[in-house]
Amino acid sequence: MTFYQELQLNQAGSKNLLKKSETTKEKMYHILVYLIKIAVTMVFCFLFVTVVSILFGNENSIVGVVVLLCLMVFRNADLGIHTGQSTMLLAMFFVIMVVCPHLANQLSPVLGMLLNIAALAVLIFFGCHNPFMFNQSTLVLGYLLLYGYDVTGTSYQMRLAGMILGAVLTCFVFYRNHKNRTFKRNLKDLIQEFDITSSRTKWQLCQIICVPIVLCIAELCNMPRAMWAGIAAMSAILPFVEDMQYRVRKRIVGNIVGVICFTVLYFLLPSSIYAYIGILGGIGVGFSAQYGWQAVFNTFGALAIAAESYGLKGAVSLRVIQNVFGVVFALAFCAVFYWFMSKQKESDVTVHAE
Repeated sequence: MTFYQELQLNQAGSKNLLKKSETTKEKMYHILVYLIKIAVTMVFCFLFVTVVSILFGNENSIVGVVVLLCLMVFRNADLGIHTGQSTMLLAMFFVIMVVCPHLANQLSPVLGMLLNIAALAVLIFFGCHNPFMFNQSTLVLGYLLLYGYDVTGTSYQMRLAGMILGAVLTCFVFYRNHKNRTFKRNLKDLIQEFDITSSRTKWQLCQIICVPIVLCIAELCNMPRAMWAGIAAMSAILPFVEDMQYRVRKRIVGNIVGVICFTVLYFLLPSSIYAYIGILGGIGVGFSAQYGWQAVFNTFGALAIAAESYGLKGAVSLRVIQNVFGVVFALAFCAVFYWFMSKQKESDVTVHAE
């Protein structure tokens, strides 16, 4: 494996190489490559988001985050169908992400929920056909981030421009990296593979219905940062309830540990460098291969931003409440949904047998 190829590995892949190292020299080499990868990634991410903020305004820095997520994921991940059709779908996803969250914010929580359900249906049915590629962690997360950091007026016009540029860039990189791959399926196949009895379709429906409901309930209860609850729910929803239970435990414990660590740093560090706690969290995520530790360090960035608006106590309370509510509701909703669908399947089998 070349130096460049090793740089392309994810955290789990890099750590697997470290475990397989047979000599100290080999292990030190893999550690060096891993550290260089983290450093290069952090510098690139920081510069990318900074440039987007300069071009389209600080209030649209989240556009840089969303576009960056899409670039980093879809340069390797595919949609499982013909590359040309996938590229057109990606362009449509960007349109949905920039238009629908903004419109949903202008509506009442209930009407906004219906629009969010329709938008997520397109993103998930056509962009998240393989649950184990975790494309929802990019598309749904991007949608929720733009929903939570909505803007109006001239700022929204700049957001449109930024997302158009991001769509062009992402589609270009995606098509270039996947154009030589051969896919046996196309868009029509995705539609035909919709099956209410399959684990995949039930998982997709849970994402589509549950996440907007969580957002709606949080907003009806006047909870700020409702997107936190939606993101928590999205991250916990998996095809199998047993896997969800693991995620829920790790998410709750990880957020509590993250809140404690952030609070300690908040009191130990001078106020002039509070903003860099979020960067520290990003570095921590880069070193984390396990979901629990990722939940810990993701908390840093969220709290670093929220503390500016709500103070430390308010930000911490919101973070814990929103995350616990989001994952617990998602677990209960999906358990009931999966149980209902299994009973419905048994009923249909009985009817056919008779």
